[in-house]
Amino acid sequence: MIEKKRLVAVLTIVGASSYLLSGVPEQAKAEPAGIDYREPVSRADLHYDQPVSRSEEGMPLGNGRMGSLVWTVPNALRLQINRVDVFANNCATQSFPERNSDYCGGCGFVDIEFEGYDSDVFSAGQMSQHLSCYDGLVTVTGRDVEVRALAWHERDVMAFEVTDRRSEPDAISLNLQMLRPATVRTRSHLARSKLDSRDDGLVLTQAFEEGDYYCGSAVALGVVGRDAKVRQTRDDELSLVCKPGNGSFMVLVASAAGFDEEADLIATAFEQLAAAQETGYDKLVESNQRWWYDFWSKGYIRLHSADGVADSIEQNYTYYLYVMASSSRGKFPTKFNGMIWITGGDRRSWGGQYWGANQECLYNALLPTNRMELLDPMFDMYSGMFDACATAARQQWGSQGMFIPETVAFDGLARLPDDIATEMRELYLLQRPWDQRSERFLAVAHTGQPHSSRWNWIGGGSYVDGVWQPTERGGGPYGPVTHIFSRGAKIAYTYWQRYEYTLDETWLRQRAYPMLKAVAEFYRNYPNVKKGADGKYHIHHVNSNESVQGGQDPDEEIASMMGILPAAIKASEILDVDADMRPVWREFLDNLAPLPTGGDALGWIRALPPIFRGRGTGRPDGNTMPIWSFDLCTLENDDPETMRIAHATMDGYLRSPNTRPGVLSKVAVTAAMMGRADAVRYLLPNQLSFPDRAPVLANRLDQREGTQTTNAQRLGRVADTLHNALVQSVGAGPAREPVIRVFPAWPKEWNAEFRLAARGAFMVRSSMKAGQIEFVQIESQAGAECRLRNPWPDATVALHRDDRKSGELAGELLVFPTRKGEMIVITPTLKVP
Repeated sequence: MIEKKRLVAVLTIVGASSYLLSGVPEQAKAEPAGIDYREPVSRADLHYDQPVSRSEEGMPLGNGRMGSLVWTVPNALRLQINRVDVFANNCATQSFPERNSDYCGGCGFVDIEFEGYDSDVFSAGQMSQHLSCYDGLVTVTGRDVEVRALAWHERDVMAFEVTDRRSEPDAISLNLQMLRPATVRTRSHLARSKLDSRDDGLVLTQAFEEGDYYCGSAVALGVVGRDAKVRQTRDDELSLVCKPGNGSFMVLVASAAGFDEEADLIATAFEQLAAAQETGYDKLVESNQRWWYDFWSKGYIRLHSADGVADSIEQNYTYYLYVMASSSRGKFPTKFNGMIWITGGDRRSWGGQYWGANQECLYNALLPTNRMELLDPMFDMYSGMFDACATAARQQWGSQGMFIPETVAFDGLARLPDDIATEMRELYLLQRPWDQRSERFLAVAHTGQPHSSRWNWIGGGSYVDGVWQPTERGGGPYGPVTHIFSRGAKIAYTYWQRYEYTLDETWLRQRAYPMLKAVAEFYRNYPNVKKGADGKYHIHHVNSNESVQGGQDPDEEIASMMGILPAAIKASEILDVDADMRPVWREFLDNLAPLPTGGDALGWIRALPPIFRGRGTGRPDGNTMPIWSFDLCTLENDDPETMRIAHATMDGYLRSPNTRPGVLSKVAVTAAMMGRADAVRYLLPNQLSFPDRAPVLANRLDQREGTQTTNAQRLGRVADTLHNALVQSVGAGPAREPVIRVFPAWPKEWNAEFRLAARGAFMVRSSMKAGQIEFVQIESQAGAECRLRNPWPDATVALHRDDRKSGELAGELLVFPTRKGEMIVITPTLKVP
């Protein structure tokens, strides 16, 4: 007997209908061209009526490649120009063995300073500052002055229209300042900065060098529509002093960066400045408005509740999209610890490394937004380090494929001398006693970056007689991130998910499949994966995230193998490649050790003994929730035992409505994935409003990670939860046929409407009011078959194609063909007897 929930709907083509079918609801019809998104998007705007108390609370303004927080002091508007592609050092550095001493991003300080005895134009009570998220425009109004600011999306230029209406106008100085002294040598690393003036403005260049590594940047500053002269009153700053006068003029700040020492970055910066000058401020505004309109039209979420909680969640969600659009469209992903919103020079807790668990807070939510361009920097960075990570897999671990560490530099891991690689491999695989390290190995290790996974068994340190002496953590080769391999699997699975959302076979062939295959082969060939007496493959001496070190069969690694192998097999079948590897991978998967469990009440646990350090019997890390990263436990899962364990595990996190997930926590995301609307109702606002370690700043961001780490991790997690509560498109397991569910975990007392992307290359619109789902609209972007859980399981439904009824469906699972570009609306009709 087939269970009712597994019944598949049958499509009936209707001629002269005798059914009492409802028509297409007006709100379900295709949105008209030229729709105005300004009002809903503007709910996310920021507004200040006094200068912020700290620079980190400035308003974010950027074009995805360069940007700054915009903040004021009584007599000036201030910026720090940052870029996503400026790194003082790369993975091969041997000059920053102290934690938090490496740096990246910063290019220069810029001030627009109003001079004169009575020049406090931005004092409290006499100023206002407004960020319009709809068109990316910051407007600062003071006592008889106004500045309008934007970051041009076509070029790397920030433009400022300055209007002076003072009855006795004074000079306005445009200051360009270095972030550090002109020459800074740190062991083998050299940082050089230089200020210069030209007929068309000022320029600040930076050059970072160590061995064969080079990175440079240039910031050009110019003024249009006002006479100015160059003034220098200090070694690290040049100024353009603008002639006093009423009216408006334009200030332009352009930047450029690169890794080629021969590139003329100054010329590139001034070319961009000239392009902006030729365009003019009003045309720059129009250009940006077109870009932002297109951005906002790609998808949306609209929420409302009587208590205003849902409205606040929508406001923060829209703001998250604004922040990511402003900081994640360059050559590299925006960093979790400060993004491009640094205001304190080179200071940045956690330095220049990328932390996988933190980065996913920013990026995991983006696939359903239908804004794939915001994910491109992440994919480009990891694809760019493919060869380096493949070398690391062989050198460091004696495996094949590729090893993507949990913490890594923008260009991966450095190639090691052969003797160091051999010794490291033996030590890290526990084939050689830790106390038998050679002096040469220690000498190399002590110049490594302790935040890098490779050297993370090193903790802090101190200077002794002027020489830095690192301190070991006391766990032999183990550190919080040394023996984590699951990050590579999570990243590769995101490549696979992008394919599922787009059905782009070119992407699958050129980008996703190489990653999937490489990670699968890393696990299969890892020396400490061995078949035991029970006939199962077990993985030994590895971490469960940071807290459990040196365990057996940890949840992170078992879940990763269970997820990545089916995706590699499926991709191989789609592309018709590596047919000989499929049975090899299948045998490995079929005989893989199960996820670790700790009894009916506890559910899944972190790891099995033997364990070097940590408590393996604890629940999976709430910041990573690895089982839910690979579609191993979805609402479509047809294994009752898996779902029983999943709910038992989930229950342990949900103590009460006072449960407050931390900034990095994935508990709310997982609750939504499990359909727990009751928990989503309080987890969403709690995670949004009560971040751990640091308060919410005036700009809705926080500094959870420490000094100068202004970030949107919290907002990214909230967005991920929101998506999973509103619409899911998941299969019964990894790489299984996805099924769309609308409002699977949505509190019925909150009204909602959304347009979001779903796997299968669909755009899904739906609306819930007063707890009732009104319609589902499916836009097919690739012509795939659509599988939809019936939102009205006790009713037949009508399908409308091009606003005309085309058939009826019944059952809990609705399956119907689509054509590319087709719009289909599903509405309820008659109840099934």
